[in-house]
Amino acid sequence: MNLGLSTSVIQRGKTGVAQYVFALVRALQPYAPAHRLILFALEEDLPLLAFARNFAELVPVSEKWRPAVRNVFWHQFLLPRLARQHQLDALHIPSYRRMLWRGPCPLVATIHDLAPFHVARKYDRARMFYGRVVAKYLAHRQDRIIAISHNTAADIRRFFQVEESRLTVVHNGIDHSRFKPAPDDSARGWVADRYELKDPFFLYTARLEHPAKNHVRLIEAFTTFRRETGLPWQLVFAGSDWHGAEVIHAAIQSSAAAKAIHCLGFVPDQDLPSLYQAADVFIYPSMFEGFGLPPLEAMACGCPVISSSRGSLGEIVRDAAHIVDPEDSAAMMVAMRDVATDPGLRNLLRAKGFARAGSFRWEKTAAHTLAVYEAVWKDFGHRKNRRPGVPAQKPGLRSASIGTK
Repeated sequence: MNLGLSTSVIQRGKTGVAQYVFALVRALQPYAPAHRLILFALEEDLPLLAFARNFAELVPVSEKWRPAVRNVFWHQFLLPRLARQHQLDALHIPSYRRMLWRGPCPLVATIHDLAPFHVARKYDRARMFYGRVVAKYLAHRQDRIIAISHNTAADIRRFFQVEESRLTVVHNGIDHSRFKPAPDDSARGWVADRYELKDPFFLYTARLEHPAKNHVRLIEAFTTFRRETGLPWQLVFAGSDWHGAEVIHAAIQSSAAAKAIHCLGFVPDQDLPSLYQAADVFIYPSMFEGFGLPPLEAMACGCPVISSSRGSLGEIVRDAAHIVDPEDSAAMMVAMRDVATDPGLRNLLRAKGFARAGSFRWEKTAAHTLAVYEAVWKDFGHRKNRRPGVPAQKPGLRSASIGTK
């Protein structure tokens, strides 16, 4: 098959969608001899996809199509022409923000979450309208939608009213060749030199986004933790500024523990495993997630995890994390104190987390995603070859739930 993937939503590699695209493309490499993979990429993003040059075709897209409104236009009017030109058998859009109204081949879209329905002020008004209203109509135009969790699939049925027969749940994976425990204290030494983090620390990897990522309550909890325990622990934020970042920076400045709170900004992908390995505790108090990859990555690196269970997080981390109410900063502080002061609890969370993370592999994600491509391609062929007057048959692949149970 000729398979197309639009990558223009990766936002220079600094988002969760970007990590999904990179990992999926890497995991599709073993299928390259049998399938032609075409990646449509904005010109300045091409270096980020250089790893795929040996097994995929990279089609440059002019930088003039990067701005959001222009990028939507490019997807709706120019990408279908490219799909026809490259004779695609399936076209995959890895975000609901760029789903196509129509195309010359079967359309597959990945929906990571429907956060605009759950988190007030998640985006500006225009983006909230697009996510709540426009995306709903576009979702009905897709031949198949991949949801990355059962929670997201339930939201798609509830808010978009997409029939179950066109939904497939495919969990994200973990690259266990990168995210794994450090064999010694080398990661701690490297992080101490690279980021000047020499004391024990709580790590939170997420873009600095308010209120969705809940940094402000975490800052409140950490401030109380420092005051009540007197422990020299630090709180480390790894992520670039996003909507509402100024509120988070103001909360840090007004905290009595401000000197113990560190913002690293965007952390290069190659640095993440070492940060997880060096962290004493990973904390993820997000208000809503469509999946929740960072807690799993931390678990795979042997780091004990404190996490919210909002959105899909409860589905993903299960009992392998210390669960907290993200709206209760006092309870969050108690969890931080308990895990920080109890080595036995940390060891228990470390063991349970490592086992849980082992169930998620990108190889499985790629295999099940390819099965979706093949299913829509076969169904599209049946519809093209159907004789006039013959009733349409239902899709051959019924609602599927593929992933880690």
